[in-house]
Amino acid sequence: MTTTSEKVYRFPEGFIWGAATASYQIEGAWNEDGKGESIWDRFSHTPGKINNGDTGDVACDHYHRWPEDVALMQELGLKAYRFSISWPRILPAGRGQVNQAGLDFYSRLVDRLLEVGITPFVTLYHWDLPQALMDEGGWPNRATVEAYVEYTDVVTRHLGDRVKHWITHNEPWVVAFIGHQLGDHAPGWQDSAAAVRVSHHLLVSHGMAVPVIRQNSAGAEVGITLNLTFAQPATDTPKDYHTARWIDGHINRWFLDPLFGRRYPADMVADYIDKGFIPNGEMDYVLPGDFDIITAPTDFLGVNYYTRALAGTPKNGETLERTEMGWEVYPEGLYRLLNRLHFDYMPAKIYITENGASYSDGPDADGRVRDTRRQAYLRQHFMAAHRAMQNGVPLAGYFVWSLLDNFEWARGYAQRFGLIWVDYNTQQRIIKDSGWWYKEVIARNEVR
Repeated sequence: MTTTSEKVYRFPEGFIWGAATASYQIEGAWNEDGKGESIWDRFSHTPGKINNGDTGDVACDHYHRWPEDVALMQELGLKAYRFSISWPRILPAGRGQVNQAGLDFYSRLVDRLLEVGITPFVTLYHWDLPQALMDEGGWPNRATVEAYVEYTDVVTRHLGDRVKHWITHNEPWVVAFIGHQLGDHAPGWQDSAAAVRVSHHLLVSHGMAVPVIRQNSAGAEVGITLNLTFAQPATDTPKDYHTARWIDGHINRWFLDPLFGRRYPADMVADYIDKGFIPNGEMDYVLPGDFDIITAPTDFLGVNYYTRALAGTPKNGETLERTEMGWEVYPEGLYRLLNRLHFDYMPAKIYITENGASYSDGPDADGRVRDTRRQAYLRQHFMAAHRAMQNGVPLAGYFVWSLLDNFEWARGYAQRFGLIWVDYNTQQRIIKDSGWWYKEVIARNEVR
């Protein structure tokens, strides 16, 4: 029952409510039906890389259980489903020979989604590079850009008649810096100069893919998804302000600026040279015309937001609420980030392509998953997004991460983000309380 004091946050007609997943995190079937090895297959099978020795070999077994999962999406009332395509499932060697079984899998999934009124949002690259391309040098190698465009062409020619929302890349910052500088993700490199080179090649591949997608998918919306944060100094000290500037430049502006026609931010180029990220101050991999390619016009910007980046140590006595990933719960950061994106970069449209929280609440004696903290997290962030829309932010949709509990990269199965609980031993699915609450939000198109 709604009390007279309860405020209702109503969203515009046509607002898209969805949920998101990624191929390696849910599909399993890692070596079935002609699929090639990915860098995440190789990385997860390397001892010591993943928490508890977990792998994505089976994950949520979505490859075999997708009809059940689509039925659960229907039960939740989702308007859209964001998922990624496994590159080595389509092109086992990264280029050349096409694996028809892989294309058929995604074709069946798309057809079923459309049959039940769920709009597919397809991410072309969510980190699972074919190992064959890694063996040739991976993303530091310019030839991988050409292979990605070939892969994009194959997929969009096959699905472009039905899929009308395309995301070129998911979180290029993570691919470049977590995978190639810190080494916590595949391929596990620790090479700062290679990471910057990778960031450039990812951006160029995005720009080269955009016209290919438009040619193969008439009338489609095309964009890219970035993991973005609100960088905030913890104190008023110059040190914290400098750190916040650097975090913002490193995570946000390094990708946003070239995408929106500003080239790489000068302060970050200078910092990267100082830190040895750009040896001898030379970026010889930046070829003539690259920045024109990167600025290919897009229809939307996808935003993945989970928490702010607090630069420095919080003030004495200040305790911060955190999820089980250790990430601070800070919905105000989403509000500020959306405003900043709108007023500084003016993307035509924004989708929140990921937002969610890790809490491990499991079924109680009644078989119910009472994940009240996730529900509270989502509610606060939905409200923050609504506030931003009142300022003119062109937010058109919101995808909760994640549809299912899944393989959480280096954390293995220790973290649960799903609206749906998964028993990894039996593959039983249970819609959590947050999922049932989200169903009401979608049905009413409002948050209370």
